[in-house]
Amino acid sequence: MSRITVLGTGSWGTILGNMLSENGHEVHLWGNNPKVIDEINNIHTNEHYLKKFHINPTLKADHDLKIALNGSDAVLFVVPTNAIRVVAEQIKPYLDQAENKPILIHAAKGIELKTKLRISQVIESILPVAEYGEVVVISGPSHAEDVARKDLTALTVASRDISHAQTVQQIFKNNYFRLYTNDDVVGVEVGAALKNVIAIGAGIVHGLGYGDNTKAALMTRGLAEITRLGVKLGADPLTFSGLSGVGDLIVTCTSSNSRNWRAGNDLGRGKKLDDILENIGQVVEGVTTAKSVHFEAQELGVSVPITDTIYEILYENKDLKQGIIDLMNRDSKPEFI
Repeated sequence: MSRITVLGTGSWGTILGNMLSENGHEVHLWGNNPKVIDEINNIHTNEHYLKKFHINPTLKADHDLKIALNGSDAVLFVVPTNAIRVVAEQIKPYLDQAENKPILIHAAKGIELKTKLRISQVIESILPVAEYGEVVVISGPSHAEDVARKDLTALTVASRDISHAQTVQQIFKNNYFRLYTNDDVVGVEVGAALKNVIAIGAGIVHGLGYGDNTKAALMTRGLAEITRLGVKLGADPLTFSGLSGVGDLIVTCTSSNSRNWRAGNDLGRGKKLDDILENIGQVVEGVTTAKSVHFEAQELGVSVPITDTIYEILYENKDLKQGIIDLMNRDSKPEFI
């Protein structure tokens, strides 16, 4: 049994914490909303994020970081990308005082907007590898709602220190949740972040009424963009054919459980972005990631026309149908270059 701290009380953090608790670990879930913490501890629900889901009573929730982190063997970040740096800075004083440094894990999917750093890079800039070891990344095709009902799920667990990935693999393993190890952290994190942008596009074409041909073309060419940028950043192209690449892309681009897909679908149906985000009530990571990737790709000289079009729709009020026309009328080119 391990003592694990899960940072984040959203749907994914709650489900992962609940699963780890059911796996037999001592799990402390941390969040900054006392009402949510009290609900988890006393009623064993988290109704804002998970309707009609009963939380294992052995899962403990805390809003005191010192208590949540005390004696942890592993710390799992499951907060939005824009909160990763702040939370890492908050936990640093407590971890610096700990006799044994925990394994650092994250299950978030995004790129920090201001710095364009991947999430593991953000964490390691505050909790350095020399003291805490390599960060472990969990990613792949997974909706919290499906894991909650114990649907069969297979994900990637990646770290440059493969022994850390193997340790986390065993912590999470059960009869419905399986992890495969990988040492390509760059590829896994790039795939995780960029598929959210393509999922917004998939939602848009659905909302506009396009059919299966369009969806397949968008996903396939979206994967080409993800791979091009990932390889430029040092990723192994094989990673994008795996669970954290094409696997995550499929599930995010085809399911109404995806907040990114839902946001795109509502855009396609004529709704305004601000109203959509307010109605969803949770972070839609692809909206911010589209901006990060648009400018990073420009700096690196990488062609990402679908991502650029989604950026223009989100931030420059480009007409959706005109965006599609412009994509289809680009100069002809070979499929693989």
